Amino acid sequence: MTFELERFKDMDYYAVNNYNLPIELMMENVGLQLANLISNIAKKTQTIKVGIGNGNNGGGGLVAARRLAAWGYDVYIDLFTNITKELPAIQLERALKFGAKHLPINKPDVWIDAYLGFSQRLPLSPSLLEIIEEANRSSALRVSLDIPTGFIGDIKSPFFKANKILTLAAPKKILYNLDVDTEIFIADIGIPNSVYKKFGTKILPFDKNNILKLVRKND
Repeated sequence: MTFELERFKDMDYYAVNNYNLPIELMMENVGLQLANLISNIAKKTQTIKVGIGNGNNGGGGLVAARRLAAWGYDVYIDLFTNITKELPAIQLERALKFGAKHLPINKPDVWIDAYLGFSQRLPLSPSLLEIIEEANRSSALRVSLDIPTGFIGDIKSPFFKANKILTLAAPKKILYNLDVDTEIFIADIGIPNSVYKKFGTKILPFDKNNILKLVRKND
């Protein structure tokens, strides 16, 4: 069963509010899973660019940057806007202390899209649109954290064209509109089975693997 975005938001907020799951803990879970995915596809000799925005998705990207830097990867942080919100600002400070660099890099081997989250609205700002177009022209392996930046279901609109996507907790219906060559993975972020039951969706076997590859077919 796939989720409409609004329904997933309800599930996410319910878990946070009823199970004492602080946003920072969820952010840590998200970032660790993203770092795990990247560590399975990137070599230590490769450069990794992490695109960050001023929201929780950006915070998750910063956790991944911190984790990857701690593991010895060469990580560069790309901020498309000022980081003013408390949690992303804390995560930025941590990532820099762990060795991630806030420096420009022209030709990264891996480009991570954590610019905007599932609450994004269009149109994209001109500065962010320019970044997305640059990413799509690059030879980098492109990875989006959850919904690709700029994507609202229409493949004709400009958006970050990810080769791989790490979506969170459950599959989202909107992702089925992407090209079938786009690999989609689902990450466990700590939401308990009881919440899946309450929202009437399939319990995923995260006990066997914390990151599952989505096989797209008609529901």
